[in-house]
Amino acid sequence: MKTASVWCDILTGKNESSAKTVHDMCYSPDGAQVIVAAGNHVVIYDAIEGTVINALKGHKDTVYCVEYAKDGKRFASGSADKQVIIWSNKGEGIVKYPHNDSIQCLAYNPVTQQLASGAISDFALWAPEAKNVTRNKVPARITSCSWTNDGQYLALGLATGVISLRNKNGDDTKVKIERPGGSSSLPIWALQWSPAKDDSQDILAVADWNRKLSFYRLNGTSVSKDVDIRFDPLFLKFFASNDFIVCGGSGNAVSLFTKEGKEIGVIADSKTPNVLVDSWVTCCAPHPEENAVVIGTASGKVAKMAITFSTVHGLYRERYVYRVGVTDVIVQHLLTSDKVRIRCKELIKKVAVYKNKLAIQLNSRILIYELNDADSMTYRIHSMMHMNIDCNLLVVTCEHVILCMESKLQSITFDGVTEREWILDSSIRYIKVIGGAKGREGLLVALSSGQVLLVYIDNPFPISVLKHSLPIRCLDMSSQRKKIAIVDEENMCLVFDVKTKELLYQEPNANSVAWNTHNEEMLCFSGKDTLNIKASTFPAHQQKMSGYVVGFCGSNVFCLGSASTMTSVEVPQSAAMYQYLERKEFRSAYEVACLGVTDTDWTNLGKQALDALQLEIAKQAFKKTRNLTMLELIHSIEERSRRNPITEPNNQMMFQADIAAYRGEFSNAAKMYRKAGQDNRAATMYTDLRMFKEAQEFMGDSTEKEKKELISKQAEWAKTTNDALTAATMFWEAGQRLKALEIYGESRNYNELQNKLIFLDKADKNELKLCSRYFKEGGQLAYAAEAYQKLGDKKGLVDLFVQFHSWEQAFEFVRNNPEFKEDVFFPYAKHLAEEQGDFERAQEFFFKAGKEEEAGKVLEALTKNAVDQNRFEDAGFFYWKLSAMCIKMACTHGEKEQAMMSKYYSFQKLATMYYTFHAVHRYTEEPFTSHLPEVLFSICRFLLHSMLEKGHFSFVPKGISKVATFLTLAKQSSNPNIAAYKLARQAYDNLQRLSVPVKHQESIDIGTLSVKAKPCSDNAEVEPLCFRCLQKNPLLNRLGNSCVNCKQPFNFSFIGFEILPLVEFVPESGISRDEAMQLISLEPPKSGKKPNQDRDLIRQENGYEQLRLGDDEPLGDEGDDESAMERLINTEMMSLGAQDSYEAIRVSRDILKSLEPTAVLVQKWDEPLQWQFHWMRLRTQPITVCSSCQFMFLTDDWFLASLSKGHCPFCRRTSSRNDHIASTNSNLYVQNGLPSSNGYLNGIL
Repeated sequence: MKTASVWCDILTGKNESSAKTVHDMCYSPDGAQVIVAAGNHVVIYDAIEGTVINALKGHKDTVYCVEYAKDGKRFASGSADKQVIIWSNKGEGIVKYPHNDSIQCLAYNPVTQQLASGAISDFALWAPEAKNVTRNKVPARITSCSWTNDGQYLALGLATGVISLRNKNGDDTKVKIERPGGSSSLPIWALQWSPAKDDSQDILAVADWNRKLSFYRLNGTSVSKDVDIRFDPLFLKFFASNDFIVCGGSGNAVSLFTKEGKEIGVIADSKTPNVLVDSWVTCCAPHPEENAVVIGTASGKVAKMAITFSTVHGLYRERYVYRVGVTDVIVQHLLTSDKVRIRCKELIKKVAVYKNKLAIQLNSRILIYELNDADSMTYRIHSMMHMNIDCNLLVVTCEHVILCMESKLQSITFDGVTEREWILDSSIRYIKVIGGAKGREGLLVALSSGQVLLVYIDNPFPISVLKHSLPIRCLDMSSQRKKIAIVDEENMCLVFDVKTKELLYQEPNANSVAWNTHNEEMLCFSGKDTLNIKASTFPAHQQKMSGYVVGFCGSNVFCLGSASTMTSVEVPQSAAMYQYLERKEFRSAYEVACLGVTDTDWTNLGKQALDALQLEIAKQAFKKTRNLTMLELIHSIEERSRRNPITEPNNQMMFQADIAAYRGEFSNAAKMYRKAGQDNRAATMYTDLRMFKEAQEFMGDSTEKEKKELISKQAEWAKTTNDALTAATMFWEAGQRLKALEIYGESRNYNELQNKLIFLDKADKNELKLCSRYFKEGGQLAYAAEAYQKLGDKKGLVDLFVQFHSWEQAFEFVRNNPEFKEDVFFPYAKHLAEEQGDFERAQEFFFKAGKEEEAGKVLEALTKNAVDQNRFEDAGFFYWKLSAMCIKMACTHGEKEQAMMSKYYSFQKLATMYYTFHAVHRYTEEPFTSHLPEVLFSICRFLLHSMLEKGHFSFVPKGISKVATFLTLAKQSSNPNIAAYKLARQAYDNLQRLSVPVKHQESIDIGTLSVKAKPCSDNAEVEPLCFRCLQKNPLLNRLGNSCVNCKQPFNFSFIGFEILPLVEFVPESGISRDEAMQLISLEPPKSGKKPNQDRDLIRQENGYEQLRLGDDEPLGDEGDDESAMERLINTEMMSLGAQDSYEAIRVSRDILKSLEPTAVLVQKWDEPLQWQFHWMRLRTQPITVCSSCQFMFLTDDWFLASLSKGHCPFCRRTSSRNDHIASTNSNLYVQNGLPSSNGYLNGIL
């Protein structure tokens, strides 16, 4: 460390012989001004020139402290007159506020610009935007203060030796730091928080008159042991970089410390020139950016001192080691820019690096570090040598440290043992490790006498390398130790042969030199802001560069700049490469190029080497540029040179012709081919170039095959020039039919393609396949079919018909080739389902194709979508279609019958539930409904009974709402015409237990209150009647849609959902279905009672014949036939006991004969289901059975629904005249205007 006085001034009073004591000073944030508190003046200095700019007179007594705001807008001064004055940066007074005692210290908050002023009994906080000054009492005199870097906490040093920590509002944080000594502790005259912004915690540095320097954390704990100092401190300041601490007081000196408290040296004392400190140093101010401080003394001196640190660094190849902040070492990889920092916390004197070893010299020891591995940047401590030696130079080897002290060299092992010493003739000017075996490394030593020595560590005798007449400033040895370069005192760079001591060449204007570590013949030297790159004895290539060359690795020159910074400069080696090429020294040119040249340089090297038939050099050069064309040429020449030696003239001519052709010199290449007797190669060259006329000149007596090849190449050329028709014609003539057809197809020239199809037969399979593909892509159905027929590809023909939806041709083909029915019917079914929506026909064709699962998937997808979209009527229809599919699969797949039947019953139930919920949904969601209250009432009860599972309404399919169902039932039950008030109460009670949408809540609340005003009973007339046991049933019963007494399922009309007056019966065992039908069709025995001929039995209405029975006389009362059935039912009911399941009434042959056909309804279910027989106990209204879904309807409702919708309301089977006659006459068949059993039988069968 060196210090120098920049300027010095002495402040005097009125009597010039009396000096003013300088109490405090500070820099402006930009470093342009120094504010000094001297006497009762605030003096402003120009920080550069040291001249007084202004002396402010605002105080009436001695000014003790000054402080500049961190934003540079204002500064403050505090005086013994108890006033604090805020000044602008131009020296104008802004604000003044008082204290009760004299002001002792000031500190600006670095973040909020809040000013803390400390007095004897209190401290105050002032802010620019505040109207009032906040004051806080303290128990002792404040001697110093400082803010943390983030502005959150304020440290107050007290005269009692206590440090009090306050928050930014001035409140006590309860953290106190008591200095050693108890009540006898001395005042805290100096403290400051570390200004480092990147530290993880705030560090407070404290100095007192116990002559201790201490460091504390924010919580009051000590960071390290106290450091002893040699004087009584009055101030302590951190440099802005946080690298150093400056401290001073008694002893007429100011000292520099590391940030950890280690003393580095004295900045100024009584021996400092131009300053001559003759009294206590009372204050100082570090420069905010530079290594400089301004100090003030009790005798009125104000001086600026500049601090400089010598460069401490070392270099080995691409690893550069240098000192930062005097206590840290950074190792930098100059090629990758990777860095690692080693913290020593002490003054670092010397560093050296060699291979994997790093040596760092401190005050009392030398630290040896070692790399963890060769490729890493991580060092670990290897050993520690305890010694305090001052040396001029320091180098390190694998096992030793070499110390240079004037003319003496000393070799010390890492254990601290001195192995060898060399006493040389003169002082050592330069030393460098040039490598060698481990423990036997060689040192190149340059002396002031001009002698160069080679010293081996294991040899006590130095070896003289050469003797120069002038002192040597710098030297280096080439990588193979054959040459040595030196720079002498006259800035001359000289290169010698090590073996012969001959001077090879010399260059002027050099201050440093370095050999290239990768090339024996190349070196660089610097001087006069110029970098010189020299190869062999060629003239040097120059470029601008300031600094000193210290290393040359490959194409990277390492330069030490004027600011002691190391930079890596990448220099191209093009000039040296071209110098070697001029001499045809291709190997040397290649070695230089490997150090770093451009792609253009590599290309030129490859071309010139190839011209000289230096194939290996040319190949390596073209590899660098990835020139595959030239590499292919070189490989071809190498292969042929094995068979045809390159030394023969004809072979050389041929190879030269190849090279000329690759370079585009085609005319010369053709001439050389002809001279070499290689006309065919010339023809091939011109053909590849599409120069067909020139190629024909070299064809000569070529074979027919070669001529066709030429035509083919002409065709290829015509194709690339978009002359498709010409290219196709040429390909056809050359016999390359596939290529010709491809061109016709790609250009969509279907006429030419069809013309060529005529010449093809079954043997031309590839050609026919290609034609069929292009015809198919172009929509040419007829031509494509012709191609498939010629090819005999039936499968392809079927796929063609399907792809073009030519279904009639496809069906015709299947009639003649039934093995392809799946290939036609399956896509046709998908076409019907997906594109036409004809699901019935689609299902039919799915079954024809044997794809029942696909049919089911289509229907399931439609069903799911219908439910998701609240199309519940459609959902019911699709579930019915699924049930119909299951019943068919149960018949055709016997092994799946049980599973299919289970699905059938499930789908049938879901179909009826969604079908009925459609009406409920419309009632609750739409403003109007077409259903009567009685119908909605019956629908809701049917739907709720369908939800029953184990006595609870728990079976609720997706989309169906119990809330909507109960709400509809409750409203209809409250209708006066229905008057089922008890049921309404039950419905509202169930709604109270459900999560109800907000839109229905008010309606439910009103309905619940309204129904409580009604009688708690149901109208007996609306209670359902079982027509088998003639017993009334609860409106909601535990068995659902079955009688609670006899268990017979209710038969509903699937429009109004009235219970139909039907009693189910089955023939006795032994009576087949056909026999039962024949017995029923017989006329019953004549009774004594004649039928009433006057009643209008037959009436024509809407083109249909219907039987109308009088309401006053039901048909059941006319003969003994019904009486027999009645008696059988009554007998069965009288003997009915407790039973768990339902059993239909079994009837004998006599009963079947006695039944009138018009009183019997038959539901003709598909197999494997059994037909169901029903006897009409009351025939007040005709009943219709849909011949498709077998559901029953009141005939009047059926006709209305059929007329309005055109189909069955449930299964949507389209109505026709035959359907109506059959369904209507399921009750009574009519022929020629009269009842007829034959008509009935015809309708059934």
